[in-house]
Formats: sequence, C-alpha cells, structure tokens
Amino acid sequence: MASMLQPQIILLKEGTDTAQGKGQLISNINACTAVADAVRTTLGPRGMDKLVHDEKGNTTISNDGATIMNLLDIVHPAAKILADIARSQDSEVGDGTTTVVLLAAEFLKEAKPFVEDGVHPHNLIRSYRTASSMALKKIEELAVSIEGKSLEEKKQLLSKCAATTLSSKLIGGEKEFFASMVVDAVIAIGNDDRLNLIGIKKVPGGTMRDSFLVKGVAFKKTFSYAGFEQQPKKFLSPKILLLNIELELKSEKENAEIRLSDPLQYQSIVDAEWNIIYDKLDKCVKSGAKIVLSRLAIGDLATQYFADRDIFCAGRVAEEDLKRVAAATGAAVQTTVNNIIDEVLGTCEVFEERQVGNERFNIFSGCPSGQTATIVLRGGADQFIEEAERSLHDAIMIVRRALKNSTVVPGGGAIDMEISKYLRQHARTIAGKSQLFINAYAKALEVIPRQLCDNAGFDATDVLNKLRQKHASGEGANYGVDINTGGIADSFANFVWEPAVVKINAINAATEAACLILSVDETVKNPKSESAQGEAAASAMAGRGGPAMRGRGGRGMRRR
Repeated sequence: MASMLQPQIILLKEGTDTAQGKGQLISNINACTAVADAVRTTLGPRGMDKLVHDEKGNTTISNDGATIMNLLDIVHPAAKILADIARSQDSEVGDGTTTVVLLAAEFLKEAKPFVEDGVHPHNLIRSYRTASSMALKKIEELAVSIEGKSLEEKKQLLSKCAATTLSSKLIGGEKEFFASMVVDAVIAIGNDDRLNLIGIKKVPGGTMRDSFLVKGVAFKKTFSYAGFEQQPKKFLSPKILLLNIELELKSEKENAEIRLSDPLQYQSIVDAEWNIIYDKLDKCVKSGAKIVLSRLAIGDLATQYFADRDIFCAGRVAEEDLKRVAAATGAAVQTTVNNIIDEVLGTCEVFEERQVGNERFNIFSGCPSGQTATIVLRGGADQFIEEAERSLHDAIMIVRRALKNSTVVPGGGAIDMEISKYLRQHARTIAGKSQLFINAYAKALEVIPRQLCDNAGFDATDVLNKLRQKHASGEGANYGVDINTGGIADSFANFVWEPAVVKINAINAATEAACLILSVDETVKNPKSESAQGEAAASAMAGRGGPAMRGRGGRGMRRR
C-alpha cells in the first residue's frame, strides 16, 4: 500500500514525447519502408523518373537515388538514416544509391515479423552482421579482375561499366556515346584523384550527340570590353600567363585625401596612375605571353593595349577554370607582374575561341601535362542537361573506381541471386534461430532482381523462379534479369558489369543502417518550450526596434 502512495517521479519536461518498445521499433521500420517506396521505381534501365518541386519553385527531374533522397525533406529521425547512407554511397562510389536504400529497407522488412514475434533485436543484428561478412567474402570470390590488360582492352571494359551505369539514366539511349567520352575523360586525368579536373559545361540547344569532349580546358567567354573583338582568336603553341591581379585603373580608397599646394601637381598624380597601369601591361607583353588570363578584372584600357599587340586576354575567369588551365598547361598563377620568368608560363598546342550554340568558348587543347578534360554537354531543356550532368558524374565516379579497384561483378541482379543462394545453403548448416535470420537476409537480397522485373513490367515471380533454378544448378552464377526479353541471361556475356566496390559498399552500408535502426528501442522528442518560443519572438521584435520592447529590458530605438 505504501508503494502505491509514492509520488510519481518526473524526469523529462512536460510535453516531452517518448515512444519505446516493440511498437516504436516497428514504427521506425514502417517509416524506412515508406522512404524506400519513394525511390523503388527508379531502379534499373526501365526505372521511372521523379519530378521534385521545391518551395522556391525549382523543378528537378531525376532518377538518381541520392539526388531524390536529398530533395525529399524527410523529418522522421529513423528514416533520415536512409538518406545518409544514400549520400555516403554517392560520395564513396558514385552509383548504387537506389540499391543501398532498397536493401536497407528490405533487411528491415524481413526482420519485422521476427520483432513482432518477440525476438530480441540483438539476435537479429548478430545474424545480419555474420551474413553481411559472408556476402562480402563471396563477392570477392566471384569478382573478375581487369588488371594486366592493354590500354585498349581496359578502355573497352571500362566503357562497359560506364554503359551499365548510364543505362538506367535519362541519357540511357546514347549510353555508348557518353560511356566512351567518360572513359576518355577519366584516362586523360591519369592517376589524379581530384574530380574537379574534369569540367562539365552545359550549353542549352542542339541534341545530345552534339556534346563533345575537349582533352584540355574549355570555358565560356568571360565579360569583355571594347577592343576584345580586335584580338586574335586562334594561336598555335602560345605562351600562357595566368594572373590574380586587376589590370585596370583603380579608384581611390574611400575617404582618401590628397592635399596639393600647386594645381600643376594634380597632373603628376594622374600621370603616376597611368604609368603604374602601363608599366604592368608592358611587363606582361615583355614576358612573351600571347594569352593573358586573370581571375580579376582586365579593364578596357588593358584590353585595347593587348589587342594592339596581338595578345588575347580574358578577365574574371572562374577560379576552378583557372586552376584547371594551370594544371593542364603547366602555368603558375602569378600575384605580381614583376620578374615573370619562362618557368611560370604555360603552353598548349592550340588555343581557339569557338562558337557552341549561343555561347562562345575559349578552348585550350593539346596540353603538355594533359591532366584535365572538359565535357561540353548539349541538350534541349535545362532540366534535361542538369540530369545528364548528374548521370555523367555517376559514370565518372564508377570508371575511376573500376580503374583503381580493377575488379568487376555481373550486374542485372546476378550477384545478388548468387549471394542469396550461398547464404540459404549456409543457413541450413546452422542449428538454432539464426538459421531463420540468415535465411531472411538471403531473401531480402532478392529485392534487386525482383524490382528490376517490376520496373520493366515483367512477371517477377516467374523470372525469379527461373533465376533460382539456374543459380541452384551450380553453373548459372552470372545469370541475371534480361531487361530486353523479360527472361534471364548471362549478365557477364551481355557486358552488364559493375565494379565490385559498388556492391561491397552497398551491402556494408545497408546492413549497418538496418542494424542501427534495429538497435533503437526508444525515441525521445523534446518539446520546444513555450518560454523559448516567447524569447525568440521577443528578440526578433528587439532586432526590429519594436516599441513593444521598451521598458522590458530590450534596447528599443535610440532617443534622438
């Protein structure tokens, strides 16, 4: 009786929302499944696109999992984890973002009946981690290396990987054209890891086939003054000078004051200004450079001065373009025009200004270091070109990964079915509950081929049965879904390949996310206290100098 009369202990603020136990876990699983349903239909070559319209009125059309997950304003705390793994997959390997979200949601969906039956989540987590490490070992066994091949053979293999990535994108119709372009661009930058050495420039108009690759640097013609048109627009093996200084008359600093005792002295001050700028320009000309680029403005006087001496100049060049010109031509960016020596000047075989659509481009080709490339994208609508850029980014990342890790696995759901079969066989050797959990993990892996069939309008049950039979026979390890016929085919023979690192990363990230969500048993949501809201409103009023704040400790407005 005494214990019943004890006062209730209050730990959390009034209005705090807490949810715990089995119900909470199932609610988190349902939220993750709902998020996966949003991107489910974008998987594979027959995937649909999503049109996302934000509050600013911007419209994005995309079927890239990471882009869609970023644009969805997810508020559920557990479901946000799926957005995070999509982002990490995108930054790590560039492709497989939809795959990783689908796998994580499917692992959770398969775990849900066990949770409802009262299985402790940690038993599930332990089995999932075991299954994951076995799956990764199996991928490494099945992976085929592309090391030791000649450059031409390597190019073909890498083109196949890029084409597999691009087949599910909006530009899938021209995947061979873009795949070879991407491979050439990645090979052009060599072993350098910096992605910004591959520039992608977008020019509306024309068709996709009008896109082209520059093995060097291309950027849009910058703002120019009168006299620009008199400059030559093509050079062979020119010397290139890169600057980070203004070549124009500077206005005086604010509140600058000069006191003169004689009006004639004023002319000497004006002359000094002109002499400074002429001295700078003269030094640029004497350096022997035929092309002068600056990150800051090159004024009308300098433009005309250079035009009279057959020198091309461009001011206000974007920093990333200037860096790429420096990397390609071997020039060093100068912050002064004094003592310019030949070592700091760059060169290229051909420089020309070319018309592309409505834009004019400055193009440097045949660069000595060759450590950079530029893809100029053409197309109809702006949204289309934006999506093409995102697709090419994925393909570039994939080709870089394949070059570095040089192992590929069959795509089209083949690798998923093979791991699923392997885990099912292993599960039969285990006595105890974890047999069921590893079986559930194996079943979850089948979501990839199943979704590929659903998205292409095929009978998923029929195709999956054929795949299971083929993989169980022991000689169909490379068989996956054939998108063209609705049957099954050898993915390896059909050149549907993807780098092993994509699958390894996807399974790792999806398992970690599923285990993390399964290990959460309580969510505490702190309320925004009314007093905090009141203070925020009060400080906003104070900032505006509202009369309501006077006499209440706020500053109010100054008395005049």
